[in-house]
Amino acid sequence: MGERAAAGGGKWVDVPPERLARWLENFATRHGAYTEEGLTLIAADGASATLQPPPGAGPATTVAELISEARAPRRLGLLLARKGAVAVGVADGPELIASKVDTHYVQGRTAAGGWSQQRFARRRDNQAKAAAADGAGIVGRILLPEVRVIAALVTGGDRTAVDAILAAPQLAPLAALRTGRLLDVPEPRHAVLVTAVAAARAVPILIREPA
Repeated sequence: MGERAAAGGGKWVDVPPERLARWLENFATRHGAYTEEGLTLIAADGASATLQPPPGAGPATTVAELISEARAPRRLGLLLARKGAVAVGVADGPELIASKVDTHYVQGRTAAGGWSQQRFARRRDNQAKAAAADGAGIVGRILLPEVRVIAALVTGGDRTAVDAILAAPQLAPLAALRTGRLLDVPEPRHAVLVTAVAAARAVPILIREPA
């Protein structure tokens, strides 16, 4: 279960759909009995927890509806990218059923001496464009055939790298399915992609403790 600071105070936790019922029980144990206001829980000690539907889930107005939607089978597309490394996959529920991982060399920042800054910048820009083109090709091969059954496209890594890949015109149908959150992942590898499936399916919950 992931945890990260929230803008404006509080923290986000990511809870797998299968563990939501237990998480709610633990929330009540820690903070006392709670009331529900839509998707927000207000506990006896003043703590609150606001649940958000996970990517691709249908709309929900109550916690019970959200739990049902979060557990419902759905297929997700995943795109992770960082500086020439890309990992693309299709998840059916918790299972990764198709994937491709690739790397494309993109030079790092210039060291002291060596080529002029302009020459270095042009070379690096060309490498980055080639990496984005290769990444777009992989995304097209893995995800475009699934576009009609994918409920959402979950992305992660470096936003600039992801944006460059999805800027390819042929990927417009997939870009339209992209969710707002960018997963914070290390350099894309197969193991990272497998872990990202759990993060993509999880229910984000914003927790604010009592003052």
